[in-house]
Amino acid sequence: MKSVFLSLFFLSLVTHAQKLEYATLTIPDSLKQNANVVVRLNEVLVNIPSQKEMVVKTKTVTTVLNELGLSYLDLSENHDKNRKITKIEAVVYDAFGKELKSFKRKDFRDVSVADGVSIFNDNRALYLDYTPTVYPFTMVFETEVSTSNTAFLQPWSPMEGYLVSVQKSNMTITYKPELKLKVKEINFSGQATIEKTETASSISYAAKNVVARKREELSPGFAKVFPIVYFALENFSLENVEGTATNWAEFGKWYYQSLLADTEEIPVETQAKIKQLVGDEKNPITIAKLIYKYVQEKTRYVSVQVGIGGWKPMLAKEVDKLGYGDCKALTNYTRALLKTVGVDSYYTVVYAGRDDTKDLQEDFASVQGNHVILTLPTDKGFVWLECTSQVQPFGFQGDFTDDRNVLLIKPDGGSIVKTKTFTEIDNKRILKGNYSISAEGHLKGQVTIVSNGLQYDAHFNKIRMSKEDQIKVYKEEFSNINNLSIKKINLSDNSQAVEFGEELALEAEGYAQNTGGKLMFALNAFDQSNYVPKKHKSREFPFQVLRGYTEESEVEIVLPEGYIVEAKPDGIQLDTEFGSYKIEFKVLTSNKILCARKLVIKKGQYDKTKYESYRKFRETLAKNDNSKIIITKA
Repeated sequence: MKSVFLSLFFLSLVTHAQKLEYATLTIPDSLKQNANVVVRLNEVLVNIPSQKEMVVKTKTVTTVLNELGLSYLDLSENHDKNRKITKIEAVVYDAFGKELKSFKRKDFRDVSVADGVSIFNDNRALYLDYTPTVYPFTMVFETEVSTSNTAFLQPWSPMEGYLVSVQKSNMTITYKPELKLKVKEINFSGQATIEKTETASSISYAAKNVVARKREELSPGFAKVFPIVYFALENFSLENVEGTATNWAEFGKWYYQSLLADTEEIPVETQAKIKQLVGDEKNPITIAKLIYKYVQEKTRYVSVQVGIGGWKPMLAKEVDKLGYGDCKALTNYTRALLKTVGVDSYYTVVYAGRDDTKDLQEDFASVQGNHVILTLPTDKGFVWLECTSQVQPFGFQGDFTDDRNVLLIKPDGGSIVKTKTFTEIDNKRILKGNYSISAEGHLKGQVTIVSNGLQYDAHFNKIRMSKEDQIKVYKEEFSNINNLSIKKINLSDNSQAVEFGEELALEAEGYAQNTGGKLMFALNAFDQSNYVPKKHKSREFPFQVLRGYTEESEVEIVLPEGYIVEAKPDGIQLDTEFGSYKIEFKVLTSNKILCARKLVIKKGQYDKTKYESYRKFRETLAKNDNSKIIITKA
């Protein structure tokens, strides 16, 4: 009886210790600093016994310290007909390690992962919608998934995001050696805290006590500064279609033969229509323009998440019949139409996104990318077509797919090439205008703006906005002008030249401040930049200016009758490695002044030691953009 009592006593102690393991007090202070979340454990175990079989077990223990950390918590697991969830459960603990509630599979909602416009979608997720009653709390989340898809192996990083500390993280992949696991480590230099273990049939990475980092302004993308490991199999299966990815040429050939070759058929009636549209035209660019316009007018974009892992496009004849498709379907449809009239084009895989330019990794052939576009080869280089847009000009990418490595898929193989890089000269915005100031300080003026390159991309959709939204946008653009009233808006979109024009008539009561009979106002009313990067006492990472641009303006200012200039800004010229800035104020007549400004910002990645210099450059130009004149009655 005594031994039974002791056994129960020690069992109670062990149970109590397990709960204490999740207590917030056991987290080192260093991991709480700058953190909204502390990942106590992130464990991923991957077993790949064959080319068509993979089991992934995950366990995460996450302490959410405050409400700001709640958005980090992901309590979901995807599933479809080839990806089965065999285990999913969660337990939540309070700050003292006391269990608050446990959740089983029945507590998880089975939801579609559609993006709101999908018409076909066989991808779903089990999702737990948890609303905490108190902070901090700790969530233990465990899943097990089996799949026949071995084309996608999740990467590993000891970092989980900004303002997130990691107490322990490890990932192990066990695999059949014949499958040939490929590994690529990025940003590992000086990472002594990462442990790596490798055998002939397994590989493991682990890290402990990784402190949270704050996001620094203008930092490069997460994967460009933090350590990350990518994994891929040379011999994989994409939903029961076996493939090989020794190199990009081989992978591209497999991609074409397995995913594209049997999707190109166009109905005879449509072939005849396209041939009639093209007529006797021989120039492939002119032909492509005609077909691109045809696709824009005939089709619309929707998300379609069916087919081989969302990678195989809908049949071209189905797109022709239905009039819609996703990026894969519309790109492939355009390619098939071009093929019917003898124009070659290449289905092209890309990582799309405006906030960062993410490359397909040139030395790591594998299933990558999140979007597809179409590439037209010419004697002068490649022409890039965004087939999902009904309004994008022919051959103009914009900032969604610019300046990054992409994969061309051709019948004889794949190859990595780079999309167009828009320079600061390409991305130009030219403003000309005039305004007058009344004796009461009111402003009345006109502005004409012409935008090219990525400046065009930033503005050309204004023409499709409602008048109400247009006015809202312009009030944001000219936010330095109080009491602004937009009296006229005239917009023009020259898609052939990729040039956007804006003509505005503006008025503002009390633009000039009246102090003691004197009027004071900023001469540069229409072309101000108030952006100044945040100050960092000690910066950890380099900084990046993702895209360069040029702004030029000339504005004539008419002063009220009977007033003379008491004080006028001198202007300034700055030349730096980040770009240049010049603003000058020329007196034309006794009551006319010309404000001429030119700003050139260069793209580039710079050492962290130069951040303060860049910040001061932006601070100086913002100050001079807002420099004021004082006029008084004669």
